[in-house]
Amino acid sequence: MKIVVTCLFGLESSVRDDLTDCGFDKEALCVSDGLVSIKTSQKSFASDIARANMWVRRGERVLLEIAEFDAKEFDSFYEETSKISWNDYIPTGYAITVNGYSRKSALFGISACQSLAKKAIVRSICRSRGLPEDALIAEDRKKGEVRIQFGIVKDHVSMMIDTTGDGLHKRGYRPLTHEAPIRETLASGMVSLARYKPFGYEALVDPFCGSGTILIEAAMMACNIAPGRNRHFAYETLPYIGTAALTEAREEAIALEDTTPSDDCFFFGSDIDKRAVEDARHNANTAGVGSFIKFSVADAATRTPSALASLTGLDRQLILTNPPYGGRLLTIEEADEIYKMIAHTYLTNEGFCRKGVRLSVITPDDTFERTTGFKADKRTKLYNGNIKCQLNNYYRLGKK
Repeated sequence: MKIVVTCLFGLESSVRDDLTDCGFDKEALCVSDGLVSIKTSQKSFASDIARANMWVRRGERVLLEIAEFDAKEFDSFYEETSKISWNDYIPTGYAITVNGYSRKSALFGISACQSLAKKAIVRSICRSRGLPEDALIAEDRKKGEVRIQFGIVKDHVSMMIDTTGDGLHKRGYRPLTHEAPIRETLASGMVSLARYKPFGYEALVDPFCGSGTILIEAAMMACNIAPGRNRHFAYETLPYIGTAALTEAREEAIALEDTTPSDDCFFFGSDIDKRAVEDARHNANTAGVGSFIKFSVADAATRTPSALASLTGLDRQLILTNPPYGGRLLTIEEADEIYKMIAHTYLTNEGFCRKGVRLSVITPDDTFERTTGFKADKRTKLYNGNIKCQLNNYYRLGKK
């Protein structure tokens, strides 16, 4: 059997690390574009699914693959799907929802594949239940729902059951959001890609903190708080996984937390919008890390290296931020002015980091580099929702 964890492009290695950190064997993992798969067994798949859903920070969804086959034509797609023993996975009366995707394959009509898959699934269930193959089956969402997802890549089809439900980025701590919030899974990935080590010599600072997501995710990682501890998952209603698996995973997660108060603060956020800062504090408290982060109302231009050293009491600061994008909240020209201000504040005229700081800033494509004229020391292509972005990391020190 196989568990498949989907993720935003660019975060595959981070998801792999999530899985190895929570106990999965590195040799059992396979990384490909947009997903990481895990070998599992009939004996352990329920606990493995619960553990993956509980601990994966940078993934989007955990799926149970129940079959795979090759298909270049609609007929073969339909026939192979109908051969699967769907009655083993879909309880009587449950509603059936089918979604999917196709990449580099002859079958690229998603809506047609969805319709065929649904017909094939019903045909298989009718056959198993001794009904005519063209019979209708009752579907009642009040009883439950099984979400089927197919993935077609280079004419190879994977049939999977969604065990997550609402995406993994929905941690449960952020009902209050500032305009254009960054996804939690991406924020967590940015912290790792910026190579931040908590409780060390360096403070983590976000001068455009909005609803606080980047800092909250970093603090949760520092305290080893499982991202899924305060939410529910689709697998709970599936009798072959159930609530017992969630209870066990949650109890294990709570036992591994370390929220012992620290003498020093390492996480600092600010925003010019007072309401955003209030929301950030509320979200941090809900996530259980409110005492680890200091939020304040401030113009980002005032958060200079010297001001940050005085504020944090530490010699080094990592500025990790998601400033407003042009075309969403600001004009392109207004966003460019913000990028120039960030560069002027934290980088020298030669594009090196000023003394005591590192800078990691995410913007659409390479707009930060093009606007400022400074090439990043390391760049990573990522997606913020449907927006193609680039995380620009500056860490080389200049003379000033």
